[in-house]
Amino acid sequence: MKIGVLALQGAFAEHLVMLRKLGVETAEIRLPKQLDDLDGLIIPGGESTTMGKLMVDFDLLEPLREFGLAHAIWGTCAGAILLSKDAHREQPLLGLMDITVERNAFGRQLDSFQAALDVSKLEQAADTREPFHAVFIRAPIIESVNGDAKVLVSLPDGRIVAAQQGKLLATSFHPELTGDTRFHEYFLSLV
Repeated sequence: MKIGVLALQGAFAEHLVMLRKLGVETAEIRLPKQLDDLDGLIIPGGESTTMGKLMVDFDLLEPLREFGLAHAIWGTCAGAILLSKDAHREQPLLGLMDITVERNAFGRQLDSFQAALDVSKLEQAADTREPFHAVFIRAPIIESVNGDAKVLVSLPDGRIVAAQQGKLLATSFHPELTGDTRFHEYFLSLV
């Protein structure tokens, strides 16, 4: 199995470390031809507008859409925004997941926080009884989940922070910034 991590901007190095910890072959993805031999792809957290513009500049937007129609893609934070069909503003989006997101839903950088999440719906991951310690940095919220997309994880107040649609996964938080590999394991089960 070979998993690529979009390496245009953002927290891609941390995802590579987590995948290697699980014994997975990895690749940094910056050009369309690098998608050819991948089994799955992670779009990391970072700045979604910047990543979207770079996707356009590097002619990656359409190849990524095509890749996502046949392969697993996981978007964390900014990556979740890029996977969505609607982010309430004009910016390049892949439009692969039938979700609506609100950017920076929790506020500015100073409003970043951590939370213990119930991950009991991650059946293919290791022990799901233990809460997942999630890191939220200028995080989006998944406002709505439509069509065949489903809610995986919510905050105690009901706000959605993880969703899945087939082989597509979106998380508002940064699992790559923890030592907990359960979300990476779950993504690999989708691949």
